[in-house]
Amino acid sequence: MEQIHGAFSDERGHGVAIVDLPSRTLSLTIGHLRAGQSTRLHRHNYETILYIMKGQGYTLVENRKVEWKAGDAVYVPVWVWHRHVNTDARLEAEYVACENTPLLQNLGEIALREEAPSQEGHE
Repeated sequence: MEQIHGAFSDERGHGVAIVDLPSRTLSLTIGHLRAGQSTRLHRHNYETILYIMKGQGYTLVENRKVEWKAGDAVYVPVWVWHRHVNTDARLEAEYVACENTPLLQNLGEIALREEAPSQEGHE
């Protein structure tokens, strides 16, 4: 079951629903980007695979721009600066994010995430 998580969404600056699963190694979240919205620049020590459910845009992975649309998948490696951008001025983008965060947490609380101190110099 999917649950919108207010604090989780607030921390990330965009809508995120947590999919409640019994997995101890993988997590699923549903990300929502309003028309023209982007996530903040961030990085983490866990892998992420995005599957785009609807919308179009791009993910900036370090200095590489990976364009996407519904039906595409995007891989984000460990500890690289990245952000997701909805380029549609009218429609919401939605994606499923699969991450190995629980695996790292179950190995001793070692899942780390860091927001960039400034958006300048990372685009």
